Amino acid sequence: MHMVEFTFEAFKTKIWGNYRKAESLKGAVVLVHGFGEHSERYANSVILMLLNAGISVVTYDNVGHGKSGGKRGHCPSYEALLDILEQVVAKARELHPDLPLFLYGHSMGGNLVLNYALKRDTNLAGVVATSPYLRLAFQPPKWKMVLGRVMLRMNPSMTLPSGLDPIGISRIPQEVEKYKNDTLIHDKVSPMFSFPIMDAGEWAIQNADQLKVDAFLLHGTADSIIDPEGTKEFHQNAVKTTLELFEGGYHELHNDNCKAEMLQAISDWLKQQLV
Repeated sequence: MHMVEFTFEAFKTKIWGNYRKAESLKGAVVLVHGFGEHSERYANSVILMLLNAGISVVTYDNVGHGKSGGKRGHCPSYEALLDILEQVVAKARELHPDLPLFLYGHSMGGNLVLNYALKRDTNLAGVVATSPYLRLAFQPPKWKMVLGRVMLRMNPSMTLPSGLDPIGISRIPQEVEKYKNDTLIHDKVSPMFSFPIMDAGEWAIQNADQLKVDAFLLHGTADSIIDPEGTKEFHQNAVKTTLELFEGGYHELHNDNCKAEMLQAISDWLKQQLV
């Protein structure tokens, strides 16, 4: 599983990315990680499955995350996040000009790939969104929301703890421990990173009927971080989506008890799109 690294500059910040080439090339994927984490957490699960399915993977650490530059948990704007994704998509198309291109996003990444397909690029072979951050499963304290909206105007880069409880990522205790001990993971979030994501999630739900690209949505019914009802609502409003719910599944299905079943479902769906 040979990895080639690359970097590019966006918004005066160095963005770190990498790609791995599949042996029997059938397609390519741009993978977008979730909030507070980084792309290498997908290496032994999702990326391996994609490579085995003949799909090359181009991925990156978002601004303020992982090996990329920028203040932890802060971004210039929501549009900047879509612009950065657009640059990675361009890189993937440059590497694999003749291959069908998919987007794969988890949580915040799911929010970005769905909004990207809705607003920017309909020339995709398909979109996979796992536990997409369309709506939070918990209500942050009211004071935090009020303060955050004020800070969005006055000091949009000020970061606060995100309040994410790692217990909610997986039913496997070792996975929770791995998450807690990963030095590249952070729990900082700025108003500029949180509120526009929430707003874009609601916008995507309301505008799901405009989706022109086939999308596969996967969500665990026991996700305590991102609300599966938001994903269901998106699916109900859309015409080109397939929804698969995993009974009792937590937030990171690819690191949960249902990992094998979930990865197989994605592999099967991608193969169908490539027929």
